[in-house]
Amino acid sequence: MRPIRSEPRQVGTQSIRREGDLTFVELTWKEGQIEQWVRFGHPVGEERIDHYRRRFGFAPGAVFGVNRWAANAYGTVLSRFDILQAAKPGTPLQTLPYLRPGGTLLLSTHGWPKVERVLQAIDAIEALGIDPADASPDYWRHLHNRLATAQPAHPYTRLQHRAWRKRRSLEP
Repeated sequence: MRPIRSEPRQVGTQSIRREGDLTFVELTWKEGQIEQWVRFGHPVGEERIDHYRRRFGFAPGAVFGVNRWAANAYGTVLSRFDILQAAKPGTPLQTLPYLRPGGTLLLSTHGWPKVERVLQAIDAIEALGIDPADASPDYWRHLHNRLATAQPAHPYTRLQHRAWRKRRSLEP
């Protein structure tokens, strides 16, 4: 377990100056009742809050996926999947109950059939040898919109990924 530190450090090409630059995700795990986890992404820190809760810190601009599931005595009552981009200082953001201060919501879906389609898309991206955290945010928005309209999504391709990486390298 890596504690969330507040001293300056380098993450990729970004310098994280203080804990205030990070986006925090607080997740709960009570086996068979509430199970929340980071499906993909690269937290720069992690800390245990108590026996059931952990907090993960993500660098500005980092993309990550969070799976949330809950059940009661009668079965599943919640099945959700969110893909978010950690907030960059000075940019608009959306808030969620488990996210501080907030971020950009790239994909949000609920219900097992839709969550399963998201997990299949993530698996397909990984099968290409691509880290889902490095996939184009535009693809996650595309997948979100297709799920919302019950339409088949286009698969993510190496060509699309290469184009995204080139476009990203041109950003200041």
